[in-house]
Amino acid sequence: MTLNGVYEKELAFQADRRRATVEFIKIVSDLWYEKSIELVLFRNQLIDRNVSEILNLHEYAGAFVQKPISIFDSVEIAQAIKKLDIPPAKLDIGKLTYEFHLEDQKYSTATAFVANKLKDAKNYGTIQPKDVVLYGFGRIGRLLARELLRRTGKGSQMRLRAVVVRGNIDQTSLEKRASLLRNDSVHGEFPGTVTTSIESQSLIINGTTVKFISANNPEDIDYNSYGIQDALIIDNTGAFRDETALQRHLKATGVSQVLLTAPGKGIPNIVHGVNHKLYDPTTNNIVSAASCTTNAITPILKAIDDTYAVVSGHIETIHAYTNDQNLVDNFHSKYRRGRAAALNMVITETGAGKAVSKALPNLEGKLTSNAIRVPVPNGSLAILNLNLGTNTSIEGINATLKKYALEGDLVEQIKYEINDELVSSDIVGSSAPSIYDSKATIVNTEGNNAILYIWYDNEYGYSQQVIRLAKYVSKVRRYTYY
Repeated sequence: MTLNGVYEKELAFQADRRRATVEFIKIVSDLWYEKSIELVLFRNQLIDRNVSEILNLHEYAGAFVQKPISIFDSVEIAQAIKKLDIPPAKLDIGKLTYEFHLEDQKYSTATAFVANKLKDAKNYGTIQPKDVVLYGFGRIGRLLARELLRRTGKGSQMRLRAVVVRGNIDQTSLEKRASLLRNDSVHGEFPGTVTTSIESQSLIINGTTVKFISANNPEDIDYNSYGIQDALIIDNTGAFRDETALQRHLKATGVSQVLLTAPGKGIPNIVHGVNHKLYDPTTNNIVSAASCTTNAITPILKAIDDTYAVVSGHIETIHAYTNDQNLVDNFHSKYRRGRAAALNMVITETGAGKAVSKALPNLEGKLTSNAIRVPVPNGSLAILNLNLGTNTSIEGINATLKKYALEGDLVEQIKYEINDELVSSDIVGSSAPSIYDSKATIVNTEGNNAILYIWYDNEYGYSQQVIRLAKYVSKVRRYTYY
């Protein structure tokens, strides 16, 4: 074949791939909006993705499992899922496609394969939707609003009904809040519509009304008067951090549960995927989602401790600067944080080492920790220097964490990264709270000390963990296949 003939063949193949991707996008949308079935590709979201993004995700998936995962395979499996009568679910089509490659000789058709794999879905009952109120509208609050509204679908799970803020709610303040929701300097534009309604004191987000309520005290709000009942309050203000303070939310009319987006005192500190099943939502109506750093390191530490037994270790967090630091040099209540955040690396403290033991009691007293704030607005790195009870190697560590990222209880939490060129901006927007850099791992000659590099989007990745925990405590749990 001539060079021109090869080129023409390549063009034809790319056109076929892109046409198949368009069909795949339609099936993903139909499943979501008609059946409340969400498809993901090795935990990567597919809703609202364009053709190029989906093709790139398939390239990553193939490299991850070291087997071709083509868009044509995904279309075949997605079509099979669409034929089934199953309840609201979250299904990893990457895992299904990978398994179909391994087991295709056992089944006459993709439909037969999918029907067998998802046979347990019929055991799941109906879901009672949950009203959600965001108490605060800062960095985490706005990301939660974005994600909750992007995933509303038919409203069969969590329904964002209101946001509580301080100060007057007028046209100017509403428009400013709308602008901050529409445009984010780190996370980009919101892929939806946001308009204001001063008459109802609301933002209309993707056509859905979200009421804005002004209040200085949590207990003063009558949520029932806004049509909100049995609500989950997600407190992202940082103002209320212990059980007594958070109990004030429960005194408000129409509230049944509270979720704190920070480490809490006197309440369960939960890292979803690690210890959430230890707490019954019916008896624990106030819980904490811990910190972004705790959510980043705890899944990895669990995998390593379960496999090799962590004897001791140190955690050094290289953390993006945050809003509690000064933009320019000025007085601050904490040492060093008064220096200009975007101009300095700043040594500061972190409680992550101790916080881990709340989710993993076996590590109590075994870890020390410290932090360095660095001049980036988002995207952080935790360095785990661990002494191990069982000797291993770089290959052993990588094989262990790849297995945890592919199957088991931590597949949503751990992303196994294979990129040789990974830097902090690359991980912004990752839904996994723990991104394991497989190319950076160091193991000493004796095999009893390992240094692991764990990236995390300290805003977006953490927000995904908050939503996962919110769904758990609200009992809006769908059938999942990972």
